[in-house]
Amino acid sequence: MTETIAHPRRPLADLAWAIAPVVLASALGQLASFPNLAPWYASLVKPSFNPPNWIFGPVWTTLYVLMALAVWRILRAPESPNRRMALTLFFAQLALNAAWSWMFFAAHSPLLGLINVIPQWLAVVATIHFFRKVDRTAAYLMVPLACWVAFAAVLNAALWRLN
Repeated sequence: MTETIAHPRRPLADLAWAIAPVVLASALGQLASFPNLAPWYASLVKPSFNPPNWIFGPVWTTLYVLMALAVWRILRAPESPNRRMALTLFFAQLALNAAWSWMFFAAHSPLLGLINVIPQWLAVVATIHFFRKVDRTAAYLMVPLACWVAFAAVLNAALWRLN
């Protein structure tokens, strides 16, 4: 395993490739979520462990910053088959992340959200596995996302069951 070695070739391009897709995923998720918070989401029966709505913004902002930093570290690492797989998995989990909001909120379907969130969590865990082969710090930066998506899966399942 190698730690990240900065390449002098394209630091600004790497930074853009790390930030832009994460910002895009966040924006796409917000486009689906915000218009459906009221009245649809507000009308759902919630489990006792449902966090207050205000917590989601700070949590997701933190997770997106950690994701961008993690993938930036991978982008700065030397080319390798593990790096390619790590990047493929990262962008797959990011696409699933953005799609979840459309499946859950825009489609008004906790079931579709649940169908998405399980492979999303598996993709995050696989991303961590391959990030670790390239850069341990990048892998650790993704652990909070894995924990949150696991919690989201339990919450999503409870919302589906209750509604």
